[in-house]
Amino acid sequence: MSDQIKFIVEKLNKEPFKKNYNLITFDSLEPMQLLQVLNDVLAEIDPKQVVDIREEMPDQTAKRMLSLLGILKYKPPGNATDMSTFRQGLVIGSKPVIHPVLHWLLQRTNELKKRAYLARFLIKLEVPAEFLQDETVADTNKQYEELMEGFKTLHKECEQLKTSGFSTAEIRRDISAMEEEKDQLIKRVERLKKRVETVQNHQRMLKIARQLRVEKEREEFLAQQKQEQKNQLFHAVQRLQRVQNQLKSMRHAAADAKPESLMKRLEEEIKFNSYMVSEKFPKELDNKKKEMHFLQKVVSEPAMGHSDLLELEAKINEVNTQINQLIEKKMMRNEPIEGKLSLYRQQASIISRKKEAKAEELQEAKEKLSNLEREVSMKATQTREFDGTEVLKGDEFKRYVSKLRSKSTVFKKKHQIIAEFKAEFGLLQRTEELLKQRHENIQHQLQTVEDKKGISGYSYTQEELERVSALKSEVDEVKGRTLDGMSEMVKKLNSLVAEKKSALAPIIKELRQLRQKCQELTQECEEKKTQYDSCAAGLESNRSKLEQEVRGLREECLQEESRYHYTNCMIKNLEVQLRRATDEMKAYVSSDQQEKRKAIRQYTKNIAEQENLGKKLREKQKTVRESHGPNMKQAKMWRDFEQLMECKKQCFLKQQSQTSIGQVTKFYNLDI
Repeated sequence: MSDQIKFIVEKLNKEPFKKNYNLITFDSLEPMQLLQVLNDVLAEIDPKQVVDIREEMPDQTAKRMLSLLGILKYKPPGNATDMSTFRQGLVIGSKPVIHPVLHWLLQRTNELKKRAYLARFLIKLEVPAEFLQDETVADTNKQYEELMEGFKTLHKECEQLKTSGFSTAEIRRDISAMEEEKDQLIKRVERLKKRVETVQNHQRMLKIARQLRVEKEREEFLAQQKQEQKNQLFHAVQRLQRVQNQLKSMRHAAADAKPESLMKRLEEEIKFNSYMVSEKFPKELDNKKKEMHFLQKVVSEPAMGHSDLLELEAKINEVNTQINQLIEKKMMRNEPIEGKLSLYRQQASIISRKKEAKAEELQEAKEKLSNLEREVSMKATQTREFDGTEVLKGDEFKRYVSKLRSKSTVFKKKHQIIAEFKAEFGLLQRTEELLKQRHENIQHQLQTVEDKKGISGYSYTQEELERVSALKSEVDEVKGRTLDGMSEMVKKLNSLVAEKKSALAPIIKELRQLRQKCQELTQECEEKKTQYDSCAAGLESNRSKLEQEVRGLREECLQEESRYHYTNCMIKNLEVQLRRATDEMKAYVSSDQQEKRKAIRQYTKNIAEQENLGKKLREKQKTVRESHGPNMKQAKMWRDFEQLMECKKQCFLKQQSQTSIGQVTKFYNLDI
C-alpha cells in the first residue's frame, strides 16, 4: 500500500499536475479534496471532465466518474457484491476505493487518453426501433454507422503511418531528389525535342506512333475483356453444375419419401408451430411487455440517492417478512383440499415446465440441424470448387465403403507380411549380435595366447600386412591401366587437333569477312538507334503532355463530382430542416393542446425554465454553503441563549415558590 501511495505522489508531483504533495499531506487529504484530485486526473485523460466538484451534486459526480471508468474498462477489485461498496466509497471519497483507481489511472495515462478519445466517436448511440421506422431517422442512423466505420479505418491507417517509421526528413530528401530528377528530365526532353525537329516528317512519324500506342492499348483492353469473359463463363459453368447436382439430390430425396411419412412430419410440424404460436410466444411476449413496462417505470422515476436505496431495502425486508408470516400461517392451517390442489398444481406446473423445456430443446435442435445442413452445403460447394468432385451419396457411398473394406483387408494382409519380415529381421539381427560376441571372445582368447607365447599383436599385424599387400596390387594394376589409357588419349588428341586445324582454316577466312560486315552493321545500327532515340523522346514528351492534360481533366471531374454530392447533401439537409419547420409550425398553430405540447418551442421553453430553475437552485445552494458556518454558530448561540433563559426562569420560579412558602408559615404562626 505504501508503494502504491509513493507512486501516486510521484506522478502527481510531475507534469502536468504539479501538486507538490508528500506522503503525509496526501494521506491527510479530506474526502472532498481526494475526489477533486481524482477528477483532475480524469480531466487530464478526458478534457470534458474539467469540473469543480464543489459546484456539483455528489450523485452526479459519482455517476459521471463511474461512466468514464466504465468507458476506460476499469474493473474494481472484488465480485458483484462489492460493486455497491465501490459506488458508495466513490460517493463519500473513501481512500481504500480512490487510491487503487488513481494508481491504475496514473500507470497507463497515455493509453487511457487514446481510449477516451476513441470512445467519443465509437460509442454507438442506441436508437429505439420505433424511431428507426422513420425513413429519415433510418437514413441518418445508417450514415452515422458508415461514418463510424470510416473513422475506424482512417484511425487504423493513421496509427500504421505513425508506426511505419517514415520521418519528415526522409520525405523531404525524397522530394528534393524527385525535384532534381524532374529538372533533369525536363532538360533531357528539351534536348530530344531539338533533335526531333531536325528529322524530316517527324509530325507524321509522331502521328503513326500515337496510333500504334492507341492500338496496343486497345489490344490489351480486348485481351483483358476476353479473360474476364472466360472467367465469367467458367463461373457460370460451375454454378450450373452445382444447381444440377442440387436438383439431382432433391429429386432423389423426393423419390425415396412416402406420403405417410410426409404427412406425419407435417402434422408434427403443425403441432409444434401451433404450440409455439398459441402458448410459448404469447407468454414470452407478455414477459417482455412486463419487463419493458417495469423499465419504463424505472426510467420515468427520478434519480435515487443513497437514502432512497436504504428506504427501498427496508421496505423490501418488511414485505419479505410479511410474506414469510403469511406462508407460516398457511402452513399452520394445513387444509387437506388445498393440499391436494397444490399437488395437482405442482404436477401441472412441472409438466408445463417440461413441455417448455422440450419445446426449447426441439427449437435448438432444429436450429442446429439447419446450421449443420448449411455447413454441409458450404463444404460440398468448397469440395466441388477445389477438387471438381461431388460428395458421395446413397449407393455411391456404399460402393465406396465396400472398396474401402476390400482395400483394408489387403492392407491388413500386407501389414501381417511386414510384421513377419520384421520378426525375421529381429531374429537375424540377434544372430548377428551373437556371432559378433563370439568373434570378440575368440579374438580375446587369441590375444591371451599370443601374450603367453610372447608374440602379442601377431594376428593384427598379419591382417594389416595382407590388407596392405592387396591394396598395393590393386594400385599397381590401376596405374598400369591409367598409363596405357593416357598414351592412347594423347595420340587421339593429336590427331583430333590436326583434323580441327585443317577444318577451321576456311572458316577463319569467312570469319574475317564477317567481322568487317559486323563493324559496318554496328555503325548503321548506332545511326538508326540515335534516330530512334530522338523519335522516342519526341513521342515521350507528347505522351507526358497528354497525361498531364488527362490528369488535370480527371481532377476537375472529381472536383465537380464532389461539388455535386456536396450540393445534394446540402439540399437533403435543407429539405429535412424545412420538413421539421413545417411540422413545428403545424404543431404550434394547431388548436389541439397535445400537438402544441409536442412542439419543439414548448420543449425549448421547458428546458430554459428548468435551466433557470437549476441556476437559481445552484446559487441558493452556494449561498447556503457559504452561510452554513455562520448560521450554525448563530444557531448554537441561540440555543445557548435559550438554555440560559430557561435556567433563569427555573431559578426565578424556584425563588418565587420559596418566598410563597415563607409567607404561608408566617401567617400560620400569627394565627396560632
